[in-house]
Amino acid sequence: MHIVKNRTIYLGISIVLIALGIASMIFNAATGKGAFNYDIQFTGGTSIQVDLGQPATDDEVSALFKDVTGEAPAQIQSLEGNTKLIKTQSLEEDVRNAVQDKFMEKYNITADAFTIQDVSGTISNEMKRTAALSIVVACIAMLIYVSIRFKDFSTGASAVLALCHDALVVLGSYALFRIPMNNNFIAAILTVLGYSINATIVIFDRVRENRRLIGRNNYEALIDTSVKQTLTRSLFTSLTTFFTVFCLYIFGVDSIKQFALPITVGIICGTYSSIFVAGNIWYILSNIKLNKKSGKKK
Repeated sequence: MHIVKNRTIYLGISIVLIALGIASMIFNAATGKGAFNYDIQFTGGTSIQVDLGQPATDDEVSALFKDVTGEAPAQIQSLEGNTKLIKTQSLEEDVRNAVQDKFMEKYNITADAFTIQDVSGTISNEMKRTAALSIVVACIAMLIYVSIRFKDFSTGASAVLALCHDALVVLGSYALFRIPMNNNFIAAILTVLGYSINATIVIFDRVRENRRLIGRNNYEALIDTSVKQTLTRSLFTSLTTFFTVFCLYIFGVDSIKQFALPITVGIICGTYSSIFVAGNIWYILSNIKLNKKSGKKK
């Protein structure tokens, strides 16, 4: 395999994927939909969970809600049984009561079928800070761990830059597919980062072992050989996880799908970055470091 020789192509694909996500954010913002499809957990609003007691489509529920408020809800999820979760902007108490009365009349249910909650903007801002902080702390911790384990800062930096690649691609998928961004976002990103770093460390472990056989500074041969030796393991592990998560997406309810889709994207891009991105970044950084050492000696 010529991983390093074709690094321009592989890194170019990554740049295109990230650019596609950024373009989706810009397009969504320009058309007035917002860069991301923020759930009320991020924006603040009202959550109405109701057991209708009979089957009903999301369109029917949306139309009934719109009859009262004049606007369709931001999001409707189908939960277990005939339960619907309606998420919308903050509703005044009189409007909330009117919505509740309309559903009670339509579906012949009682007030006990409803669970209504308000999510404040303060809580939402705190969740945004928590999401960003979780990702930053995870990346810093992994940078320190990998650098210490391999006694090489270039290895740690390469692994973390590959993780940033994965995070940006998953983030772009939220914009491209309009996946509701809620507390699942934090879990999805951290899951993808954890999965990806594991596959990357396996490859760098093999690079460390092969240095005794190939030579410390023969970077191209080290990457190509190490990736080739671990390719089958990486692909089989990824496929096993991919099929499991993809089945969750196909057969799961809406709330499960919203978690499974970004994880599916993350597994694909994480596998790609471990095989084609991390090693090439390490090759570039190692050559820069080697050239600096050579320059100092001169």
